[in-house]
Parts: sequence; C-alpha cells; structure tokens
Amino acid sequence: MYQRKQYLNELISKKDNGRVKIITGLRRSGKSVLLLKLYRGWLLSQGIQKDQIVSLSLDVVANATYRDPIKLDRYIRSQMHDSTKRYYIFLDEIQFVSDVPNPYVNNPNARITFVDVVLGLMQMENVDVYITGSNSNMLSSDILTQFRDRGDEIRVYPLSYAEFYENYEGDKRDAWQEYYTYGGMPYVYSLKTHEERSEYLKDLLERTYIKDVLERHSIKNSKEILDVLLDVLASSIGSLTNPNKLSHAFKSDRGIQINSDTFAKYLGYFEDSFLLSKALRYDVKGKKYIHTPSKYYYTDLGLRNARLSFRQMEENHIMENILYNDLKRRGMDVDVGVVEYNTKDPQDKNVRKQLEVDFVVNQGEKRIYIQSALSVDDFKKREQEIASLLRIHDSFEKIVVIKDYRKPWRDDHGILYVGVEQFLLDNDIV
Repeated sequence: MYQRKQYLNELISKKDNGRVKIITGLRRSGKSVLLLKLYRGWLLSQGIQKDQIVSLSLDVVANATYRDPIKLDRYIRSQMHDSTKRYYIFLDEIQFVSDVPNPYVNNPNARITFVDVVLGLMQMENVDVYITGSNSNMLSSDILTQFRDRGDEIRVYPLSYAEFYENYEGDKRDAWQEYYTYGGMPYVYSLKTHEERSEYLKDLLERTYIKDVLERHSIKNSKEILDVLLDVLASSIGSLTNPNKLSHAFKSDRGIQINSDTFAKYLGYFEDSFLLSKALRYDVKGKKYIHTPSKYYYTDLGLRNARLSFRQMEENHIMENILYNDLKRRGMDVDVGVVEYNTKDPQDKNVRKQLEVDFVVNQGEKRIYIQSALSVDDFKKREQEIASLLRIHDSFEKIVVIKDYRKPWRDDHGILYVGVEQFLLDNDIV
C-alpha cells in the first residue's frame, strides 16, 4: 500500500479545525484508501476508538439507500451515541448523493442536498467531517458559497514519481521508463503483464471516466466525438490548441462539423472530471495572460498512453506532461510562458517573434521558469532551449530539466540544469 504521506500529513494538519475536509481528484487515484485506510489507521494509532469513526462508501450498492440525503443524515446521527465523545465522519464518493425535494416545506423548488447534511453536521461541536468526491461539479462556486468558506480542499493526484520510485521493487534504472509508460494509478502496479495493465487502463478510461461524463451531462449521441477529442489531445500534449482550432481541425481532417462552443463544453467536462488539466499562456514581459490558445495535459500518463494503445511514446512530450503534473501536485500555479522580442527578417525588416517557456511556476512570491528538454549536449540545441530564458531579465530562478542523469550544474548565465529523475525526487529543487 502506498503511504501517500503528502496527503496524509495534510489531513493530519487539518484535523479538528472546524472545517469540512474535501478530498478531490481523479477516480481510482487513491482518495478512498487515503481516507478509509491510511487516515483511519492514523486516528486509531492516536487512541481514537473504532466507534468514534463513522464511515460510508456511497459508491457501493449496499449503501445506495444513503444516497438520499435525508436518510444519510439520519443514519450518521444514529451512530453518534455519546455526546461526550468526538466523532469523525467519513463520507466517501459523496457525489453519489442525490438532490431530493424538501418534504418539510410547501415549495416544489426546495431541495435537500449533501451540502445540507454536511452543514448540519458541522453545527455539532463534537463532529469532524471528511468527504471525498471525484467530480469537481460538487465544488462549483454555488456549493462553495453554501459551505460559507468552511471547507478545505485536499486535491489528490495519481502517484507521483517519488511515491512510485520509493516503492519500486525492480531495478531502479528501469523505474523511469515504467513510470512514463504506465503512469501513476496505484492499482496498475499490482498487475504483472503489459497486457493486464493496458486492459485495466483502457477499461478505466472507457467505463469510468468517459461513462461518467456521458451520464453526468446527459450526452446521448456524441460518444464518438468525445473519443476522437481525447485521441487528438492525447496525440498533441504539449501543443497549443483551443475550441476554434479543434472545430476547424475536425471539419478539415475528419469532415465533422462541430462548433467551437460545443468543444469548449466538452473540454470543460473533462477538466471537471479531473482527467485533463488546462495550462494558460502567460506573457512574461507584458505580465498578462493570453487566454487562447492553451495547452491540455493528461492528469495521468498511463491513461494517455493507453488511449493511444501505447503507440505514440515520444519521451519529450511525456516528460513535459509529467513535469506539469508534478508541479501542480506540489501546490504550484503553472502557466505556459511566452516571451516576445523584436528582430530582423532576411529582408532586414523589423518583426516581432515569440519564444516559449515551457512552465512559468508561481508559489506565493516565488517564481521559477522551467524548460523541459531531452538533452542539451549539442551546443546549438542548448542555445535553442535557453533562448527564451535569456530574454527574461528578472532575477527569478531559471531551470532546464533534462532526461540525462547528471550532477546539477549552472552555466555562465546562472541557469540550473538538472536531470528529470533528480528533479522529481527532490522537492527542494523548486
């Protein structure tokens, strides 16, 4: 069992803080294990008794009756027998709880939701509430408003490379290749063969994530479009796109007419399900966002690779996606950087060009510029990779992450070069 120390420590630090702890993330990424096994085990080790922990897994059919919020509330309260004890309430996959009409008021529009249940429990001084959910719709602005700033979100990602590496039982020299092939879904590493892992990841994508999107948004006749969209995004990680470009590409390449607003909705659905993450472009010199086009990254590379039947395994793009996920996992704001500059064309005319910084990383007052490159051994390749960094004239850290394993070093410009495995295993580098 992976120990998920980062998230366990987050929960421990928020214990008994008077706020509901909301654990979110991609389904099957380990939220339930974190709450129901790891955190529960920690509580028991601290002297909390078993009868002080009330837990329900709401995605289990045996608990389907408690998807009615009124019945859920009654059950939880019935388990708290002693007002002198402190109770810890664990509600796993709470998005399965339905909205129901309020039977106590004469208003057909009045509804009772899981938010009402949670807010009611939080009124009790001897209760600490924890919920998990795989759908960011449960964290919409309306629901957050109803929590009245009384909730703390803990976002759980698939296994980081550091978590995977710590538990890897094979030759450590093979760890990187295995991770960038199969990603970070914990269960995949209990399977032994490529065929088993491939089948599991494909099935997970098809029967869980895509099915969730179709059912949640009542999509009837667009399954094929969603499939193609996921394929296109999987094939082009690290490339800029937007709904308009997708609309034109579908029409010209596939003869499919879909307007950009529809693509914007579909992209939003996959972001809401935590399957994809969107990185905005940021004009470093102009200090402003360029809202289109953007980049989309897969939250788990195993799912991305399985989507393409492990055919397109370009390590440079996969490495960029892994770095993006790890920076997000560390709690950082990550944008795609743009550096504009003036130069001359072959006719000696003034032209304005753009260079890209793979990641502009912000955390509080700290900023870091990061380039991802397989290799910089060739002088021309190195100059190409750092061209954008050399045109940024502030004093923030600049890092080039390379595939090769080598001792970190700085060039004459003060740019730090570090191997990708070293970068992923050492949080102190950034």
